[in-house]
Amino acid sequence: MAKDEKRHWDRLAGKYNTEIFDVFNSDRNEVLTQYFDRYANQAHTAVDFGCGNGKAFPYLVPRFGEVWGLDISQNLLDVAALRGYDRVRLAQADLVKPARKLPRGEFAFCCNVAILPGIDVNQAIIRNIRRSVKPGGAAVFVIPSFESAAFAMWRLVEWYGREGVGPAEISRDELALFGGSKTDIVQGLLRIDGVTTKHYSEPEIRYLFTQAGFKQVNTDRIEYNWTSEFENPPRWMKDPYPWDWLVECRV
Repeated sequence: MAKDEKRHWDRLAGKYNTEIFDVFNSDRNEVLTQYFDRYANQAHTAVDFGCGNGKAFPYLVPRFGEVWGLDISQNLLDVAALRGYDRVRLAQADLVKPARKLPRGEFAFCCNVAILPGIDVNQAIIRNIRRSVKPGGAAVFVIPSFESAAFAMWRLVEWYGREGVGPAEISRDELALFGGSKTDIVQGLLRIDGVTTKHYSEPEIRYLFTQAGFKQVNTDRIEYNWTSEFENPPRWMKDPYPWDWLVECRV
């Protein structure tokens, strides 16, 4: 799986900005910035797990004394290096493997990385990040919300209903997010553009992250506009908005 993941992200390196959803630019309420401010400390080290092409660096570098960027793709790391930050150290790493050689810091950030179809693989990533956070430190994860995905499909049915189309008449392709097997759906394995992606429910988050060794686990929402879910959504489709979970963990 690691080789497949590496090849996948190596291929995407040149078109990362157009192919990968930009959480930072889409965060309606700038929730991520608030959490970065909460833990900012020039005497501390921040580690960006799955840093991609370095989108988080403009937020992390001004707030921490040292920043590490880790990714499985060397091609993405090469692009991240072009940002030219002196206080950023980059390293290729498979976050699923044992964490003996991963850098340690007081703050960890991980954005939409623990979202693979293998449940055990995601747990390995979360455990490795936990081991890399120093005592008294914190980690912030961004992960897809199962509840938000279900709500988005509910709103889609509502949208069709307002146009006189009943639920049974909606094309299955429109509901492809929940097009997997029943076993996949109950595990939060939903299909985004045909790619099976792990989505988390709030009770599951509290259970899994505690099992991984975090002492305190809190959840918040990173809300997006409805254009993140639908092309040309109707004007009446407003609050509540779709969201990713922000998981704040303490060690």
